[in-house]
Amino acid sequence: MKIKFHHIVIGLIISICAFSNLYSHTGHYKNIKVIEMDVYRNGEIIGYSNYLFKNYENIFEVVNETKFEVKIAGVKLFSIKSISKERYQNDQLIEFNSETMQNDKKKFVKLIFDKSKDIFIIDGSSYKGNANKENIIGNWWNHKILTSDSQISPLSGSIKRQEVNFISKETLEINGNTIEVDHFKLQSTDDSLEADKKLDFDIWYDSKNNIIVKVEYKRLGKWQYILKKIE
Repeated sequence: MKIKFHHIVIGLIISICAFSNLYSHTGHYKNIKVIEMDVYRNGEIIGYSNYLFKNYENIFEVVNETKFEVKIAGVKLFSIKSISKERYQNDQLIEFNSETMQNDKKKFVKLIFDKSKDIFIIDGSSYKGNANKENIIGNWWNHKILTSDSQISPLSGSIKRQEVNFISKETLEINGNTIEVDHFKLQSTDDSLEADKKLDFDIWYDSKNNIIVKVEYKRLGKWQYILKKIE
């Protein structure tokens, strides 16, 4: 992962905080049951992306449900309906499953961790094969996404290389609350990818607890995922 030189001093401070949780990234969710995020396009709410957290015995489970729809003059142009489940044991991802309808196209991922080979085995709509266990599922709840060199698409199983740069410490007003956040830029490193396949996201995490606060990107408009509620 590359960190730009002019951000290196502050970036190292942030990185130390992030890496301090590298092997306990699920731990600070033990008292959280739900994170709800509104999905905006061009300033208008079009749907939601919600995370449900469960702890039982030695398993930590995260269920994500995302649904939104873009209409113009009453005509549906784009829609997503997706549900996924991540399962961790001792902070190691051991299983991931998702089913997604993107417009009228079905996408899916079935992933298991093979302990004997120490690798992920992926059966996805865009990729079938093995993957290094250092890959991370590209879901925003998990701040470990900031420390990984690559991510697995939660929709299709494709693997994309990435770099993350720290931008700045900022203050956001979210639903009447003032939150101190750390702003990061996450981008693809593979220039051969088509423009609409590249990762290009701005991400804001709560400076105190690494909880996701906001995600923003541009693709046929300005998209934002903004924290609505934590329980």
